[in-house]
Amino acid sequence: MNIGVMGGTFDPIHNGHLIVAEEVRVRLDLAEILFVPAGLPWLKTDRAISAAEHRMQMVRLAVEDKPYFKLCAVEIERTGPSYTVDTIAELQSQFGAGAQLFFILGWDSLAELPQWREPSRLIKLCYLVAVPRPGYPPPDLSSLEAIIPGLSQRLTLLDTPEIDISASVIRDWVARGLSISHLVPEPVDRYIREQGLYSRS
Repeated sequence: MNIGVMGGTFDPIHNGHLIVAEEVRVRLDLAEILFVPAGLPWLKTDRAISAAEHRMQMVRLAVEDKPYFKLCAVEIERTGPSYTVDTIAELQSQFGAGAQLFFILGWDSLAELPQWREPSRLIKLCYLVAVPRPGYPPPDLSSLEAIIPGLSQRLTLLDTPEIDISASVIRDWVARGLSISHLVPEPVDRYIREQGLYSRS
């Protein structure tokens, strides 16, 4: 069974995440996509992020009517910083040898892969699927391959879809009292308003 894994802060999850996940699922013929909200994302220590229960609930609401998408709370339930290699290792042991994992990340994150924990071990545990991010050039694969030998054999580089939606813009729009109904699923929009997330007050 081939399973996609999409990690992220999901602060908040938005339509861009869902569009990318569905495109990858269809193009790679994946059985399902797991959405894994980060516990303590070690690369995002420069800003406050919403409480884990809020981010997890927004993911739950976003995927509840989508049969191929599932919330996976493995990083929230684990203490300490969230490292992708630990998450993939844990998921691989849960699913067993019959599962192939495909970790979905942006071109920008792929370019940073040498800074991640144990990238060489990561690409032995799973395949990577890199999708475009607006404003970021395609990754320099020859440079990455020189640092992480074998990467190119474990990587699918997609050139679509390019979705120009960012969680930081959504948080800013909410703070300014602007509508985000076209950027997030309706239940997520309602939850953000009910919980008062991202508002300046």
